[in-house]
Amino acid sequence: MTDKKYIEMKEITDKDYKEFVSKHKKVIIEDTELEIGNPNKIKVLQPENFELETTTLWSFPERGKWATHYLNARYRGNWAPQVPRNLILRYSKEGDTVLDAFVGSGTTLIECKLTGRNGISVDINKDALILTRDRLHFNTLNNNFPEQKTFLGDARNLNLIEDKSIDLIATHPPYASIISYTKNSNNKERGDLSKVHSVDEFCEEMKTVAKEFFRVLKPGKFCAVLIGDTRRHKHEVPISFRTMQSFLDAGFILKENIIKAQHNTKTAPLWKNMSVKYNFLLLAHEHLFVFRKPEEGENLTKFKESMKWW
Repeated sequence: MTDKKYIEMKEITDKDYKEFVSKHKKVIIEDTELEIGNPNKIKVLQPENFELETTTLWSFPERGKWATHYLNARYRGNWAPQVPRNLILRYSKEGDTVLDAFVGSGTTLIECKLTGRNGISVDINKDALILTRDRLHFNTLNNNFPEQKTFLGDARNLNLIEDKSIDLIATHPPYASIISYTKNSNNKERGDLSKVHSVDEFCEEMKTVAKEFFRVLKPGKFCAVLIGDTRRHKHEVPISFRTMQSFLDAGFILKENIIKAQHNTKTAPLWKNMSVKYNFLLLAHEHLFVFRKPEEGENLTKFKESMKWW
């Protein structure tokens, strides 16, 4: 049973969204005003010439702009749509249920809708969920899209999601207070992980996230987590590998460690001169860990033997 200190899930429905946009024409995420409620003009519904990645190095200099992804370019820290599309197409099938417990601006759910998956999203910031529901509002000649659900809640307490009910988890948590997603927001829920400055505290909380993810994921299915590192006092702090260890300790097996290149980050120009002056390299990548939950009764001897060095 999850600790009661974490808030419980509450569904944010399309009715809630429509009531909100009848009174508001924008939400504010990290001091950035984002318009909502206007008809979303779709130029291209699906990506052109899309191919699955085949190596452990992923680089997307140009963000995908199909469907409503073009509207999310100003939402800092969200992953390029090419990332969840690769994960969804490789590790799930049509009709499956995909969970993103740090949904942000809704990139993962847009891809679930476009690829025929049932999406479940969770976020601690209600404004982010309103934004997600807005981005899901696009009409085409084909309206036979699967259901996408949005929940106000905490990734450490997925109380409305049953054990072993999720086919794929694909998520990009905030970390190390680099971007505070509830800053100047009407919803300053306790427990926002984007506000946790202490690396030790963040990694401790991610242990609870890992346990919840393990609980809700079906045996044999995959969990993908994109996370980066930070730098303090001119030295790298390996948040990513400490997070990876939390997921291994929860019972997951590491399937892939993908290096995802970062492009056009907002703060890169500010740090460039500092890096020369103080002799440190700019962090230009994140780690995309793909974990697998073992099958029930699976013999893990070979995995445990291979991990003894760790």
